[in-house]
Amino acid sequence: MAKPMTKTQLVAALADEMGADKKSASAALDAVVNVITREVSGGGAVTLPGVGKIYCRERPARMVRNPATGEQIQKPADKVVKMTIAKALKDSVND
Repeated sequence: MAKPMTKTQLVAALADEMGADKKSASAALDAVVNVITREVSGGGAVTLPGVGKIYCRERPARMVRNPATGEQIQKPADKVVKMTIAKALKDSVND
C-alpha cells in the first residue's frame, strides 16, 4: 500500500491542477474542509461529486468489552462521521 498523500503534496497537486499558486490552492482546500466540517457537525451531509458522501450517523448505546480485562461495560450513545464512496471512484480503482 502506498503512503497517503500529505497536505503539502495535496496542495502542490491542487495548485498544479488549478494553474494557481500554492497559497491559493491551500486557501481553497482549507475553505472546502471548513465547509464540510461545519455542515457535517451540524447534522447535515456533503456530497463530493465523483468522490462520495460524508455524513454524521448516531450510534445507539451498547455493551462493549474492555480488551484488557474482558469486562463488559455500557458505552453511551455517540455520533460518528461516515463516508460512502461514489461508484465512479470505486470503478476507477477496480479497473
